[in-house]
Amino acid sequence: MSDSPDVILMRRALALAEQAWRDGEVPVGAVVCDASGRILGEGANRPVGSHDPTAHAEIQALRAACLAAGNYRLPGATLYVTLEPCAMCMGAMLHARLARVVYGAPDPKTGACGGVLDLPSIAVLNHQTRVEGGVLATECGELLRAFFRQKREAARGGPPLTSESA
Repeated sequence: MSDSPDVILMRRALALAEQAWRDGEVPVGAVVCDASGRILGEGANRPVGSHDPTAHAEIQALRAACLAAGNYRLPGATLYVTLEPCAMCMGAMLHARLARVVYGAPDPKTGACGGVLDLPSIAVLNHQTRVEGGVLATECGELLRAFFRQKREAARGGPPLTSESA
């Protein structure tokens, strides 16, 4: 049985998250595709390395997709991200007029799709984006847990854990 397009694209986002880890960033990856499934943009977390608090994976992917589309709006597009988006990222996705947002692991600390806030459920907003969570949630969540476990071990002087050994 073949994987669904949502699973295939989330696996691509996971590969980008692993790259973020290798680059010393929190492992979050994102992919934007058009209605036909063609990838328009990709992103991996870059806030630490770029010294930019807005350089989340979703923002990187949106910027690349908007450049590819030649428009700041992406009607019909879907964004796949390994972690429930924060308020900043969800706000950008609403402004981009995405049709869907699909995320992997929930974020009970900063999630804005039901974790802490639920921005997409606010009916008075001028655009509604459908949000679906839980695609490859176990894999996405384990990658994040392994990353933070490695950070704690390193702080205690333990051996470093890489994304390959997680």
